[in-house]
Formats: sequence, C-alpha cells, structure tokens
Amino acid sequence: MRPLKEKISITVDKDILEKIRQEAEKDDRFLSQYINIVLKEHIKNQA
Repeated sequence: MRPLKEKISITVDKDILEKIRQEAEKDDRFLSQYINIVLKEHIKNQA
C-alpha cells in the first residue's frame, strides 16, 4: 500500500514561515498539519 503522504522540500520566505508557525501553534497543530489544512482550503476555494 502506498503511503498517503509524501515528503517534499520547499523554500518559504522567513516572515511567512514565522506567521505559519504562530498560527499552527495557536491551532495546537504541527507545522506540517497546519500547512496541509491551509493548502486543502486554498484548493477547495479555487473550485
């Protein structure tokens, strides 16, 4: 069975990363979990 998630490397502006870290912490989530949620919402809103 294939893993449901895949690791990637990206480059993010330092100020954006800090804001995302803060938001993830406020939401009591790991950084990767929070980024997944934000990306899913963005994709959903594009439809």
